[in-house]
Amino acid sequence: MRILILSPHTDDAELGCGGSIVRFIEDNNEIYWVVFSTAEESLPEGSPVDTLQKEFINVAQYLNLNEDNYKIFNFRVRYLHEKRQEILEHLINIRNEFEPELVIGPSINDYHQDHQIVANEMIRAFKTTSSIISYELPWNHITFNSELFIKLEEKHISAKCNLLNNYKSQILKNRSYFSKEFIYGLAVTRGVQCNSKYSEAFEVIKWMI
Repeated sequence: MRILILSPHTDDAELGCGGSIVRFIEDNNEIYWVVFSTAEESLPEGSPVDTLQKEFINVAQYLNLNEDNYKIFNFRVRYLHEKRQEILEHLINIRNEFEPELVIGPSINDYHQDHQIVANEMIRAFKTTSSIISYELPWNHITFNSELFIKLEEKHISAKCNLLNNYKSQILKNRSYFSKEFIYGLAVTRGVQCNSKYSEAFEVIKWMI
């Protein structure tokens, strides 16, 4: 299956569905991953401006993805709304070239302004061509409709932690959702809901068979 993964910022998809990404690759699905912002303004003081870009590339290399498997844009963090049409056009081009069967991106219930733009343009671009699901970032939600569960094993959650450990710049900022305790705790919680040891939950925007 051809799977398109959309990250408003470099670490979003890893946080939301890193275990599932590991499983998708393990199951020999074809992955194309798009990052819209390397969030230069969100780096610790004194960090090189390309820090998050390099950290994302480390993630890709860990997953054995090459440059044909991902695209990094450099839209300004928290200002994606100013580039809405340009983002939509990029997504349409990707739709025509990659022809994804499944698109995974942020939730329309995500209150981060950049995530809202990517979620809405994702739906505009792929609403008639692809199944669309949204990953969970609990710190950005008031509500989240857990309608789809991807069952995972311990090796997938361990690998998710390894992916996130590449983001040294964000770990330095003491973000609690990067902690191993949080990652495993949420995976166990979602696992309980689907009779699995671990799981990641998704909202279903559209499902086509």
